[in-house]
Amino acid sequence: MELVKVLHRRRISIACIQETMWVGAKAKEIDGFKLSYSRVKRTTNGVGILVKSDLVEQVVEVRRKSDSIMSIKLVAGSEILNVVSVYAPQVELSEEIKRLFGEDLDEVVRSISQSEGLLIRGDFNGHIDSRGEGYETVHRGWGYSVRNSGGVYFGLCGSL
Repeated sequence: MELVKVLHRRRISIACIQETMWVGAKAKEIDGFKLSYSRVKRTTNGVGILVKSDLVEQVVEVRRKSDSIMSIKLVAGSEILNVVSVYAPQVELSEEIKRLFGEDLDEVVRSISQSEGLLIRGDFNGHIDSRGEGYETVHRGWGYSVRNSGGVYFGLCGSL
């Protein structure tokens, strides 16, 4: 409820969220927003996308890839926008888990037509160093002093 109050106050119509608390692949109404979410186990992950009620009818597809990746497709007139919410594996998790996440994200992105808009948001669990080498157009110096492996694996996604 607190998040929804902030969205109303800041006039935000769509928000990607991570670490959702509800288990399942469902949707629920929350004070003028519709939350679509995906979470397999109560102990890990969970992603969701909140859409303001005046845009809900423009959502033509909800795709739940896993408890770490989901997307919605909105149609507004002749424009199509895909919004992807992600929760990348934390640094201490295995390389195999990170690889599988990357493959799943790649599959979702490749399934979207190049003629459609794409917006990827979420928690990539990556630290990109304070210099932000290679990401100057999106970084602007807001980073940690040391890049972690998440910043190497998923840094490209931050520039989309």
